[in-house]
Amino acid sequence: MTDRSPEKIVLVEYLFLNLDTCERCIGTDKELEEVLAALSPALELAGYTVQYQKIEMATAELAKQYRFLSSPTIRVNGLDIGGEVVENSCGCCSDISGTDVDCRIWEVSGQAYEVPPKETLADSVLRAVFARQQSGCDRAAYELPRNLQAFYEGKESQCGCCS
Repeated sequence: MTDRSPEKIVLVEYLFLNLDTCERCIGTDKELEEVLAALSPALELAGYTVQYQKIEMATAELAKQYRFLSSPTIRVNGLDIGGEVVENSCGCCSDISGTDVDCRIWEVSGQAYEVPPKETLADSVLRAVFARQQSGCDRAAYELPRNLQAFYEGKESQCGCCS
């Protein structure tokens, strides 16, 4: 009999702006799915239950609810595994919203990646699982970053259906 207590659950949340046209979000999604497919059997063998949720941050209200800081974001048991938020211009999300939008990049060994390498994702997921610091999201005051506010406002004005 295995121990499936709450602390043996690995909740992976993938928070993103767009999986239809954003190359950064699409690429990160693909890499994350491959990493989870490789890691899940070992985690399950060790008694963990892996749960994976993809959540599109379709509105500013949803972004606020999830305390979303940048796209894409990957959280493991509430911990953002991307580290400090570093961004650069994202042409795809800028096109969607009709305004300049910066999205997350991953800095690894002094290099910037718009799509994180699999090795970085695997290491970050495992560190979050075994850190035993299930701190969750920072509960300090949250405000939707200006960058995301501009994205949502631009997106609304682009579609014309929300005015």
